[in-house]
Amino acid sequence: MSSSPHIPNAPPLDLSRWRQVPNWLIVGGAAGALLGLVLSPRQFGYSWLLAFMFFLSLALGGLFLVLVHHLFDAGWSVPIRRFCEHLACLLAPWLAVLFLPIAVLAPTLYGWMSVADPHADHALHAKWPLFTKPAWYAVTALCFGVWWWLSSRLRYWSLRQDQTGAPECTYKMRRYAGGGIFLFALTLTLAAILWMKGLMYHWFSTMYGVYYFAASVWLTVATVYIITMVLKRTRTLEAVLHEHQFYFLGSLLFAFTVFYAYIHFSQYFIIWNANVPEETFWYVIREQGTWFYVGLVIIFGHFFVPFLALLRIDLKLTFGWMLPVCLWAWAMHYLDLAFNILPVAHPDGYPWQWAWLDLACTALIGGLLAKAWLKSLHRHPPYPLRDPRLAEAMGHVHPVASPISGGEMDETDELADAGADGRRGAS
Repeated sequence: MSSSPHIPNAPPLDLSRWRQVPNWLIVGGAAGALLGLVLSPRQFGYSWLLAFMFFLSLALGGLFLVLVHHLFDAGWSVPIRRFCEHLACLLAPWLAVLFLPIAVLAPTLYGWMSVADPHADHALHAKWPLFTKPAWYAVTALCFGVWWWLSSRLRYWSLRQDQTGAPECTYKMRRYAGGGIFLFALTLTLAAILWMKGLMYHWFSTMYGVYYFAASVWLTVATVYIITMVLKRTRTLEAVLHEHQFYFLGSLLFAFTVFYAYIHFSQYFIIWNANVPEETFWYVIREQGTWFYVGLVIIFGHFFVPFLALLRIDLKLTFGWMLPVCLWAWAMHYLDLAFNILPVAHPDGYPWQWAWLDLACTALIGGLLAKAWLKSLHRHPPYPLRDPRLAEAMGHVHPVASPISGGEMDETDELADAGADGRRGAS
């Protein structure tokens, strides 16, 4: 069976013309971001937070896919695991450093930090001691510390597996994933609450962490689909890919489309049905001005469009169809985050006059992270060379016959040679 039946005899993809794009994004984004910082530091803070939470979603989603791969001992996801590890490793130190502007501007962005008497504010007192300055900075440091530890340890043992192929490496990664999934859930929830939900600290929602998680994985699966196809077309992963990688990624994208819609609707339904002012005000604000139309776009664009686009099985294997669907996921997730963050500063509607600053911050952060990710991709083998499930991921069930001895040859040796060729192709 062909690894990609919908792209027969496709010529190698030449990405040389795109190599300078990250540099262009960094230069243009830095110029726009600095101008915005001078004109309005407060608006710069919200624009930077929006861009930061967008790319944090991508890195956290990468970490989740790696954790799930080891938890379920998955075979199909072996070829994509390595670049997902690189996505996860963007959490620290890169995103930790990029969080510094938010840490500096936090008293300006988060109104509760300016409350003179926190105990006189019932909503703030109920969230004590989490919503205090010392706790906010301490928990922030804890989140980045946990993410650094998890991502770095998982990639360390993954690269060690390339060298030795020892079973110990596989067992170590499974153990890290077993405890790490709980730490991942805790830190992601804390980050979503402190950095986004905390913008309107009076608001209560017990589903907010799951809501951010569902949207993050949705974005990451769409991104991973594009990366997988690009690396196949550049002949970097061609030797180890099978059509079921694209099918399962498309199915995951479909599943998280439904899961996100379920979580978002459940949050809205429970809050609106209970009709408690401390909860409903969050949605009331987002029905004012152009935010009402943004909400409609999210309802139809974040659910109905991708849901209908992903229903057919064969379309999940068609890159010409899936590319715009995945790019659409980027746009909808960005709009969803803007719907969460920007009404704090602009309750009357989307601030079109500052759209250039939002894009500049996104370009700057995106360019920096793209360069860091590409550097990791070129430095290490493009896929796990000696993972025991690699042959299964390729669709092979029998050992490969050695052309020299006529006997059976360890298939991982052959794949390791292909991995070395793949890394040369990626660079």
